[in-house]
Amino acid sequence: MADIREIDLPGIGRKFQIHTNEGEKLVLVIHDEDGKRELFHFDSDDPDESISMVTLNDLEARQVAGILGGMSYKPKELETAEVTLDQLHIEWYKIKRNSPYIGKTIGELKIRQLTGATIIAVIEKNRKQTITPGADHVLQADATLVVAGEKKNIKAFKQILQGSE
Repeated sequence: MADIREIDLPGIGRKFQIHTNEGEKLVLVIHDEDGKRELFHFDSDDPDESISMVTLNDLEARQVAGILGGMSYKPKELETAEVTLDQLHIEWYKIKRNSPYIGKTIGELKIRQLTGATIIAVIEKNRKQTITPGADHVLQADATLVVAGEKKNIKAFKQILQGSE
C-alpha cells in the first residue's frame, strides 16, 4: 500500500505526498480557491527533482479520479476495489452469476435500511453506468456495484451480499 502524507498549506489548500510501492514519489496540491489540482512526479534517483507536472481543473480532476478509481474501466483481474476518504469508504463489488440478488431491485434488498451503506452507482457488464440508481433498479449478473458508507456500513453490506445477514 502506498504511503500517503497529508499537509495543510495555509492560504493555498492541501498537499498530498505519495510514495508508491514501486518507489515513485508523487505530490498532489489541491487549491482551495479554484479547485485546481497540480500533480508532480519526482525523479526516483533525486526525490527533490520534479520531472513532470500536470495541472487539472476541478472537472478534469474528477474525471481522472473516476478513471483511476475504476468507474469507467475496471481491470478484469480486480473483483473488488476500495477507496477511503477520511470516514467515507467507497468499494466496488461484482455481482456473481449465482447471486440470489440477481433480478431483485435495490429497494427489495433494503440495502440502505439494513446496512446504512448506499449504492452510488451500478456499472453493467456492457459498461452502461447508472449513477445514483433508484430503489427500482434491478440488479443483473456481472454488474459492479459502487457502494459508499462508513467502514461498519460496508462490512454489513458485504455480509448481505455474501448471503450471511
